[in-house]
Amino acid sequence: MSIRIALENPPEFYTNLDIIRGQVVLTLSRPEQIGGIIVKLEGEAKSALGVPADGSGTGIAQRERTPTGDVIYENHKILYKVTQAFPDEKPNTLPQPYVLAAGQHRFPFQFKFPFNNACGDPVAMAKLGGLSGAGGIASGSGLFGLGGIRVMDGTKQLMYSHVTKTLPPSFTGFPGQCEIRYYVKVTIQRPGFFKENWRMQTGLKFLPIEPPRPPKTNHEAYARRPFAFRPRSPRTNASSKKRASFFSGWTGSSNAGSSSVPTTTTAADGKLATEPEVPPSIEMSARLPHPAIITCNQPIPLRLIAKKLAGSDAEIFLTAIQIDLIGQTEVRCHDLINTETSRWVIVSRQGLSIPVSRLGDPVGTEVVLPNDIWCNQPLPNTVMPSFVTCNLSREYQLEVKLGLSWGKPVASISHATTASSLFGRNKNEGTDLAQEIHLPLHFSSVEVYSGIAPPAALIEAMKQGKNKRPQSQRPPSQPVRPTTSSSSAETGPSTAPQQQPPALPPRTNAAQPPTAAGTAAGVVVPPPADPVYPPQLAPGEMEPPYDDAPPSYDEAMAEIMSGPVIPDGVPRPAYSGVTNENEPSTLPAGGNEKS
Repeated sequence: MSIRIALENPPEFYTNLDIIRGQVVLTLSRPEQIGGIIVKLEGEAKSALGVPADGSGTGIAQRERTPTGDVIYENHKILYKVTQAFPDEKPNTLPQPYVLAAGQHRFPFQFKFPFNNACGDPVAMAKLGGLSGAGGIASGSGLFGLGGIRVMDGTKQLMYSHVTKTLPPSFTGFPGQCEIRYYVKVTIQRPGFFKENWRMQTGLKFLPIEPPRPPKTNHEAYARRPFAFRPRSPRTNASSKKRASFFSGWTGSSNAGSSSVPTTTTAADGKLATEPEVPPSIEMSARLPHPAIITCNQPIPLRLIAKKLAGSDAEIFLTAIQIDLIGQTEVRCHDLINTETSRWVIVSRQGLSIPVSRLGDPVGTEVVLPNDIWCNQPLPNTVMPSFVTCNLSREYQLEVKLGLSWGKPVASISHATTASSLFGRNKNEGTDLAQEIHLPLHFSSVEVYSGIAPPAALIEAMKQGKNKRPQSQRPPSQPVRPTTSSSSAETGPSTAPQQQPPALPPRTNAAQPPTAAGTAAGVVVPPPADPVYPPQLAPGEMEPPYDDAPPSYDEAMAEIMSGPVIPDGVPRPAYSGVTNENEPSTLPAGGNEKS
């Protein structure tokens, strides 16, 4: 017996709205009885943190200490879809075993990646397994009403704090602490008390669609820093090529009335010393388009601008540049939080000699530095987009370090004076050593997008969906109170504005309250109330109101929209957020939940 999951044309990674197709290839060496073949598309966001030894953890972290170590876990089912590949789903019939002959058998399956994470929907999670999960995805007339399909206990997800966000990217990199993984699981059910089910799974890489970008404007986000070099001490005048004689100190006194005296003084060694120069002052600024967004696998749209602040004729050169992308991963586990910092060096160049301030430039002159140093350096493929999920989040910062020199850099001077030093002259004679300074420019918040644009039809539908809502789907602006008439509420402004309730997302046809006519028309009837937790009825109510959570507009549109359009022959960019998507989990066994 062998099981293999064969995916159809698997890309470098999957994204939202992608349709994943494949086949379960089952090879049997002898006839076998099969109860069913269940395929699941799952995604998990796991985290594990240790409780501090000093007992600083509080709340749940203090109550969930395990005997094997003070480590607590969270496992969020961010994606959970189930389908039955064999036999055909028939909810009104009891599961019957089937005998498969020896040989190779193929069972196709298909899933569609949604937009948002699944664990943020408490109604959907409560319907998966547990006592409160009568019906739900695995509804049927089999054992316990689950049709013979084993699903996870979604009630465990209700103990965690959740957020509803776009599915996060696949992610590993902090072994034993956190990871985000996606995979396809196959379970072949074998009837019988002493027969174990056959299981197989394969890992996937996932990279989400980026949110709609704001329209392009001329606004820029900047990080700037003004600075000034230190004044130099008076130096000896080396402009004269005539060597000073022993009597130069007395002969210079006869020229006391000449015009050169006000600008020179006599040094102790008899040489002429010039007055100190005015130190240059300049402002360096790094600019990004506002809002500050950079894209995976693409260069950083950075601009470097130098502005002259003081009236000095000195020359300033850019000698070094380093651009670092700083990622901060926040790992949350109940009430414990740990932040891990990662750093990517995008560009690092030394020994440059790029003029920043030229001779004769007036005060206020701006010089845009050439971007050929970093314009051809894309982000590494290990950089994932910014994301926020229930127990993990990733944020980015950008740091630009600049090295500036007052005067020619030392490396440039040494090459020019190598020949003269061979004849016995000092190579630094007549020149001042360059004064160098290093400036950091820091962007405290930068968004990283995946570079996968959503379909244009979806963006347009989402814009129209916010404005085109049926009147019947809009909640009342304020509940009517018996003591206040409608006429009095419309006359005159109110002294204290009342808080409006949040707007409800639109309901689909399958989520409308059932009526006699609607049931005949094919509208889905809501599931019966859970006998363990009966609904609370208001005075005078005979039946509970229909309160099934409606889907959000983007989730409803995602069911009819196709995935992002990629031109033929253009492969998706590489993404290495997961080194090996099929390697075993690095988290302890306490963080794994059976599903």
